[in-house]
Amino acid sequence: MNKKVRVQDLGHRDYKETWDYQEALFKDIVDLKVKNRREGTEVDTPNHFLFVEHPHVYTLGKSGDIGNLLVDEQVLKAKGATFYKINRGGDITYHGPGQVVGYPILDLDNFFTDIHKYLRFLEEMVILTLAEYGLRAERSEGETGVWLDVGTPFARKICAMGVRASRWVTMHGFALNVNADLGYFDLMIPCGIKDKAVTSLNVELGKKEVDIEEVKAKLLKHFTALFEAELVSSESIV
Repeated sequence: MNKKVRVQDLGHRDYKETWDYQEALFKDIVDLKVKNRREGTEVDTPNHFLFVEHPHVYTLGKSGDIGNLLVDEQVLKAKGATFYKINRGGDITYHGPGQVVGYPILDLDNFFTDIHKYLRFLEEMVILTLAEYGLRAERSEGETGVWLDVGTPFARKICAMGVRASRWVTMHGFALNVNADLGYFDLMIPCGIKDKAVTSLNVELGKKEVDIEEVKAKLLKHFTALFEAELVSSESIV
């Protein structure tokens, strides 16, 4: 089992361009697994963890309801935003500046073959990171992602998640609001969940801005511990 994970920070990157890059990495891993099985070989499959910050974009998962996008294409264009239907689970999600978006592209055969556990570990990575900022974040039953004040009228989501997996290879991932413009969430029903608010780390801390690089470092620290991974840095090759 190869527990090395190659980390790339893509910086500010177009959603479609990043999605295509994810698909290429995903396909390479799946193809290698198929080749290993067909030829009886045991070549190590690689693992990747991409960080990226997208321009304003709305994405709709394969089981999502387009009715949860509350505006038309003209309004999106006026707001400088784009829209894509994509192949992850979940409903509608917003990505934009001030978010830490993470895409782990892992061969779970290198770690554990359990998608439920995988999602819970991603949530735990975020929960542990937010705890370092003095926030008590938690899960909300039946609602993937990370929340604050669950079970109260003030429940609010701070991190959305949606993944795809095939042959135990993952793609897509999580979006943690760090310095996000929350006004963009008003154009949709986030994740199809009505009557619940969305928040951002800087808002919760009462700060104009939180150091995004510091947040990434904390996320990777907890990811490494939870997945018992070995991180390998890599230059962006997109």
